[in-house]
Amino acid sequence: MARSRSELLTVPEVLNELGGVSRRTFYRWRELRIAPRCIRLPNGELRVRRDALDDWLQDRAEGAV
Repeated sequence: MARSRSELLTVPEVLNELGGVSRRTFYRWRELRIAPRCIRLPNGELRVRRDALDDWLQDRAEGAV
């Protein structure tokens, strides 16, 4: 199944995509404003757009010099 770049991911899905980063670490990153941009839904839950996560990961990629 092809993933849409506007797909909304739940926090557990993001943690899984990041290789099992802990929920505590993710929320700490949010406090430090270094986590991927999130959307807070009216029910208080967070979502991360697929494209925002992909861009965030790309920004952190280290290339060979």
